[in-house]
Amino acid sequence: MSLLEVSHLQKIYTTRFGGNQVEALKNVSFSVEPGEYVAIMGESGSGKTTLLNILAALDKPTSGQVLLGGKPLSEIRERDMAAFRRTNLGFVFQDFNLLDTFSLQDNIFLPLVLAGQEFGEMERVLGPLAERLGIGDILSKYPYEVSGGQKQRCAVARALITNPQIVLADEPTGALDSRASDRLLDLFGEINADGQTILMVTHSVKAASHAQRVLFLRDGEVYHQLYRGESTQEEQFGRISDTLTVLARGGEANE
Repeated sequence: MSLLEVSHLQKIYTTRFGGNQVEALKNVSFSVEPGEYVAIMGESGSGKTTLLNILAALDKPTSGQVLLGGKPLSEIRERDMAAFRRTNLGFVFQDFNLLDTFSLQDNIFLPLVLAGQEFGEMERVLGPLAERLGIGDILSKYPYEVSGGQKQRCAVARALITNPQIVLADEPTGALDSRASDRLLDLFGEINADGQTILMVTHSVKAASHAQRVLFLRDGEVYHQLYRGESTQEEQFGRISDTLTVLARGGEANE
């Protein structure tokens, strides 16, 4: 069974005074298998952010449904939604979303604190995770004392510490320099190789070329997809670039 199933999503926004309607998503359907690494690409206005917000249970579709682990998000009560997100979803954002008044360790612990976890258990879980992410020596520092790459690795630790069903990453390399981006993408690859499911929205061809599959959105619909298969990262980079060029020209993409 697919881990994530997206069926016929439509999202219509009504403008402030109700004069116009904007169809952000038209008829989006796809699935993500357990352990898969999927990137979503598309031009600005293609519906990427709207789709991610619906998958994160931060917004509701006008029609269609999303199932995570076979459970419809629409059936989760509003009062239970925050706990559901905290338990099942990990988030990595472009701007890190770390609290400057908390140490990096406390930022990472936050979802466990909200879940009522004991401090000793939190420390036990963080130890090996921090070592793997290369942040064990900076946990006592504050976000403003470390680099962008270090902040993002702490954000990844916060996303992973609850052992989520899926990690949702929104432009995770957008605020990083090329060296930090490369390290983060390598890290995502390692995490995925261990079985973590990742869904990443990105404008970066380089970031998308690390994924196993790339979904392209255009005008609120899934227009095309590319599987990496046996292709090298460089070959996939070229295929993604070619597809984006075709999309920009309004043509038909090929495998």
